[in-house]
Amino acid sequence: MELSTLSLHVHALSVLRGLHRHPLVHAYADTLDALDRSPAAFADCYGALCEALFACGGAHRALLDAVHFDANTLTDRLDTPDPSLLDAATHDIAALNGLLALDGAALKAAAAGRFGLPALHALPDFPAAAPLPFRDGASLASFYRAQGYGFFAQSSAFAMQDDGTAAPIVHPDTIRLHDLPGYERQKQQILKNTRAFLDGREANNILLYGDKGTGKSSTVKAVVNEYAGRGLKIIEMSPRHITCFPRLFAETLRSPFRFIVFLDDLSFSREDDNFAALKAFIEGGLAGKPANLVIYATSNRRHLIRETFADREGDEVRVRDSLETVTSLSDRFGLEITFSVPDKDEYLFIVDQLAAENGLTLPADQLHLLAERFALRRNGRSPRTARQFISQQLADRYEK
Repeated sequence: MELSTLSLHVHALSVLRGLHRHPLVHAYADTLDALDRSPAAFADCYGALCEALFACGGAHRALLDAVHFDANTLTDRLDTPDPSLLDAATHDIAALNGLLALDGAALKAAAAGRFGLPALHALPDFPAAAPLPFRDGASLASFYRAQGYGFFAQSSAFAMQDDGTAAPIVHPDTIRLHDLPGYERQKQQILKNTRAFLDGREANNILLYGDKGTGKSSTVKAVVNEYAGRGLKIIEMSPRHITCFPRLFAETLRSPFRFIVFLDDLSFSREDDNFAALKAFIEGGLAGKPANLVIYATSNRRHLIRETFADREGDEVRVRDSLETVTSLSDRFGLEITFSVPDKDEYLFIVDQLAAENGLTLPADQLHLLAERFALRRNGRSPRTARQFISQQLADRYEK
């Protein structure tokens, strides 16, 4: 494709018009436009293009991600795209592949011939890149159906920011369920609910409550990792971000993915406005929760709100009202799962499993004796204590 024609096609992007805002596409377009301006303008735009290429680590991956993470008229009508829409997408793919086929030598040769300046050949060089894996609009639509699209395609895990937006987590926790021995009944309850959610069947919001160090948070993250391949995403949200729910609902409503909003270590004071807000968002608010979103929360308290003895004073009516307020939020979670401190046998079972996974080959009697002593020094038995014990044993082994 001639460079002047390619420039026109890039400017005419329609279905993928949002890619004009992408730094690399913008740099390509500016460089092509600069061929009609001056040698200095071309050199300036060409240098910016090289910078963008070096920064993104490769044009093919950068443009493929840009298309993948885009939400556009094709994704809006993915179920029944009409032929004209698919033809327009085909045009856009051809334009992007035309950019990827460019190398530095071709651009410099065109500029040197246009401006009569052989010195332009001395500018930095870059190679052409592989084309996108889409032949036409129909294959792009198939890609979107299989892989998803939009902002939430960027990662399997996100975190809410103070400005109320979700940001992708570049390196999410990779923990898996096989890394968490014990608590099989609890894990099966969560897995069953999550599978129902992914299958589009009725699923509950879940409250995981119980003693610290029992693996509540790790279990939620591990479940998401088990089903990330099916389009399950996790959005971690602190209690102070609960008022961002309406905005989050709007962002996830039209997404093809399914979301677990993860509220970790949840607790409130009685005067906390977020307590009432969360109740409304879970059930009873005017704005309904999207069908592709559930809430999984963890807490050390079953009732989520800190109580004092003063709350239980007064006449019978007042006490009853107080207790109903305390339980009103936890009762709105359809599934409550308890993570209690393991007894001795379960604790030692967890120790044995972790020891085997990490290649720790102490005799069982010695291993159990050391594990029990370690638990006494670390405020009791728990999966966290077991993991810390194994880590210490491994560290001691490597030091010897």
